[in-house]
Amino acid sequence: MKTCQFASIYLLVLLFHTQLATAQSKSKIYGAWYNTEETAQIEIMESKGTLLGKIVWLKNEDPEQEVFLDVVNRDSSLRDRPLMGLTILEGLSYHKGVWKGGKIYDPESGLTYSCELQLMKKDLLEVRGFLGDSWVKKTVEWHKVKD
Repeated sequence: MKTCQFASIYLLVLLFHTQLATAQSKSKIYGAWYNTEETAQIEIMESKGTLLGKIVWLKNEDPEQEVFLDVVNRDSSLRDRPLMGLTILEGLSYHKGVWKGGKIYDPESGLTYSCELQLMKKDLLEVRGFLGDSWVKKTVEWHKVKD
């Protein structure tokens, strides 16, 4: 009887630690990340159970220009919106180490892609965008912004 109780307690502790490790690995993606060119920072956070990413910083090499607009958007009615604060990642859900099932908007091309994110190292995020079928894809790396 004691062996059965011990095994039950051990199993519960093991399940608790597994859930805790998953929660910790999911949250490691949260925070600010530089895009590949380091011209923007994207703040990644959780919103309503899915991942959300917003532009929170833009490199400004033109002191004359204060506001950057979404001028290449395919939808002409959205071309006057500012890039600062723009949501570019949304709808991603965590599954076995990969955030997937969402979309990423590229303000340089005006295109929206299906995407997946995977944390490769604590400060390296792999971002894969898919246009249409998954055979047309692009993979880039984002680096964590140092505090």
